Amino acid sequence: MKAFEIAGVPRDEVCSFVRGLHSDPFGVLGPHKVGDDVEIRVFRPDARAIEVVLDREPDKPIVAERSDKEGFFCVTILGAERDVLYHLRVVKLDGSEELTRDAYQYGPIMGDVDLHLFSEGQHWKIYEKFGAHLRTIGDAAGVYFAVWAPTAQRVSVVGDFNEWDGRVNPMRKLLSAGVWELFLPGIEQGAHYKFEIRTQTGAVLLKSDPFAFFNQHGKSTASLVYDLERYTWSDAEWMEARQKKNWPQSPINIYEVHLGSWRRQEENRQLTYLELAETLLPYVLEMGYTHIELLPVAEHPFEGSWGYQVTNYYAPTSRFGPPDDLRHFIDKCHQSGIGVIMDWVPAHFPKDAHALAEFDGTHLYEHLDPRQGEQLDWGTLVFNFGRNEVRNFLIGNALFWLDKYHIDGLRVDAVASMLYLDYSRKPGQWIPNVYGGRENLDAIYFLKRFNEVCYERFPGIITIAEESTAWPGVTRPTYLGGLGFGFKWNMGWMHDFLHYMSIDPIYRKYHHSNITFSLLYAFTEHFILVLSHDEIVYGKRSLLSKMPGDEWRKFANLRMFLAWMYGQPGKKLLFMGGEFGQVNEWNHDTQLDWELLKLPRHDGLRRLVQHLNYTYKNEPALWQLDDTYDGFDWIDFHDADNSVVSFLRKSRDGDLVAFVVNATPVVRYNYRLGVPESGFYRELINTDGETYGGSNVGNLGGVQSEPQEWMGREHSILIHLPPLATVAFKLEK
Repeated sequence: MKAFEIAGVPRDEVCSFVRGLHSDPFGVLGPHKVGDDVEIRVFRPDARAIEVVLDREPDKPIVAERSDKEGFFCVTILGAERDVLYHLRVVKLDGSEELTRDAYQYGPIMGDVDLHLFSEGQHWKIYEKFGAHLRTIGDAAGVYFAVWAPTAQRVSVVGDFNEWDGRVNPMRKLLSAGVWELFLPGIEQGAHYKFEIRTQTGAVLLKSDPFAFFNQHGKSTASLVYDLERYTWSDAEWMEARQKKNWPQSPINIYEVHLGSWRRQEENRQLTYLELAETLLPYVLEMGYTHIELLPVAEHPFEGSWGYQVTNYYAPTSRFGPPDDLRHFIDKCHQSGIGVIMDWVPAHFPKDAHALAEFDGTHLYEHLDPRQGEQLDWGTLVFNFGRNEVRNFLIGNALFWLDKYHIDGLRVDAVASMLYLDYSRKPGQWIPNVYGGRENLDAIYFLKRFNEVCYERFPGIITIAEESTAWPGVTRPTYLGGLGFGFKWNMGWMHDFLHYMSIDPIYRKYHHSNITFSLLYAFTEHFILVLSHDEIVYGKRSLLSKMPGDEWRKFANLRMFLAWMYGQPGKKLLFMGGEFGQVNEWNHDTQLDWELLKLPRHDGLRRLVQHLNYTYKNEPALWQLDDTYDGFDWIDFHDADNSVVSFLRKSRDGDLVAFVVNATPVVRYNYRLGVPESGFYRELINTDGETYGGSNVGNLGGVQSEPQEWMGREHSILIHLPPLATVAFKLEK
C-alpha cells in the first residue's frame, strides 16, 4: 500500500471522511473493484476487529486490516466481482459481536420515477418513500432512510445504533433530486434516530426526520423507527359508506376537542389515546354528536401552541401514546358511527432548531425573504408554496392522514394568512405578486391542488377552511374558479352573534341587524357555524361568561343562543366545555371543570345540548337544505322593538320547523305567529324547560293553527314566548 493511501483510499480522502467532510461515502466505503480483485472498506470507530464473511465461504472469514486508528478497515478479496455477497462480523470495543450486511454494498434504491414525481411535486404516496421504513432487501432486514436536503454537503443517519456519530453512516446523494438515502441492515422498530446535516458553510445540524412516523415530544426530539403496516383496521363498513356521503345534505354536528385537556387523571396526567377511546368516545355518543374534531395531533414540542406549531407533520404526538393507539381511537370512533376531523396546519411552522427551519442550512421549506417567509404575529415561518417539493411534502401529508389514519376530514387552519401576501403586515413588510396584487398566487394554487387531490383519491372526506375574510368561492369547485373546499367556517356569523349576545337585552333592539345580516350570504358557501376554542381564550371569556345579567340570565341567554344556532342554516361546531357552561376560560394545562355538572343549571344546559343534538340529527329540515334558500324562509325579522325573530326551516320532503327567538327577559304571552300551512304545531324545542334550568313557560306541547292571516301568511298560531328563550314548532303531518 502506498504511503499516501490508507485502506486503498487516498490519505486526504480518509482525512476528509474522518472529519465528516466527505460527501460521497459510497465512493470510499463498501466493495470496490481494484484490478481483478475487490477491496472492501469499512469505517467503524466502535470496532476492535472486523471480519468479512463471504456467502460462498461462510466458514472461512477474512480478517480485515485496521488501517487507521480512527476505525478504517480494509480487506481484499482476490478474483472477486463487485457484487460479491458478504457479511461483516464486527467485534466491538466492549467485546460484543455483531453479524450484519454492509450498508455500503447496496446500489441506489429510490427509483427514477419516484424522484421525478417528487421533483414535479406530484408524488402522492411520498410518505412510502421518504422517512424511515422497515424493509428487507435480499436477505437483510433493516431500515431504509431517505431525506430531502439538496444543498447539504453531507447527510448522515445518527442514532442509538451508532453512538450518534455522524461519520459512521453517511448517506448517498441522488443528485437529480437532492435526495439522500441509506439502507441500514439490522436496525429495528423503536430505534431512535436523527439526520446529521453538514451545510455548505460547515455548520453541523441535528434534525428530526420531516417524514418520521413517530417522534419524541418536549425537550427530547429524536425520531423513532415505526412500522405502520402492522395495524389491522375494523372500520370497513364506515369507510365504504363514507364514499357515498353527500355531506352538504347530511347532518354534521362537531364536538371540538383538545385531547390534552378534555379530561385528566390523578396528578393532572393527560389521558392516553386508549383511555380516550374508553371515555371521550362514549361521551360524544351519549351527547349525540356526529363528528369529533381534534385540535392538531401532529407532533409539537410547545404545549402552549395547542398543536398549531407543528414540528413533525407525519407523526401523531407521542404525548398520548404510539401511532397505532391513535389509529385504535379512530377505528373505535368509526365502528361507533362517529367521524373524526383533524386540524391541519400547512400555513406556517415554528423555528425550532431540530425541525424544518433552515433544514439543510438554507431556507428549504420556507421563503428566504422574511417579507414572504415569516409570520410576524405568531413568530413562525411560512412555507414556500411555490416550490414543487414543498407542495408535495404538504399535500402528501394530507393524503397520509387520510390514508394511514382513516381521517374523515381536514380542517385547514389560518387559510386567510395563506391567501393574502399582506396578511397582518404593514406597508413595506410584504411583496406584491407578479401582477402587483396582494393575493398569494402560489398558496392559491396549492390550496386548489390540495383539495383536488384529496377529493379525487378519497371520496367522501371533507376539507374545511378556517377563512375569516370574504374571499369568494372558498367552497366552490376548482373547475368553477373556487378553492375547492368542502366547507368554510362562518366567522362572520360567529362574530355578529357573539357581539349581539353580549349586549344587555334592553339594548338589543338597536342591534337587530347583527342577527339578520348573516342570512344575506348564508347560501354563498357551504358553511359551518362555529363556537370554537379561539373565542374562549386570551381574555375573551367563556361562552357563559360572555352572556349579560345575573346567573339565571346568563344561563337563559346561553340556552337561547345555542338553540338559535341549531336553527340557523349551516353545520354546527361547539368547543368542549361549551355544552355544560364552563365558567373559566379554557386552560390547556388542566382539564375542564367537570365538577360543575353537579350543579343543576350546568347539567341542565348539558341536557339541552344533548336534546338539540338528537333533534338536529332526526329532523332533515335542520340540515338537508343548508346550502340553499329553499331550506330557509323568514317569518318575521322586523320585530326589533321586542327583539323577537322568527323563521322557517324546511326539508326536501316538505317538513316544516318554525323557530321563534325572544331575546329579552319579558314573557310574550299570546304572541301571534304567521305560518304557511294549517295543522298542529308540536313544540319541538323550548330552552326555558324546567329540565334545562328554565322557568317552564311553554305551550303545553304544541298549538293548533288558526285560519287568521298574519305576517303575510294564510294561517297563524297563538303562542307564549318564554323569557330569553328559543322555541321551535314542527308541523305534524
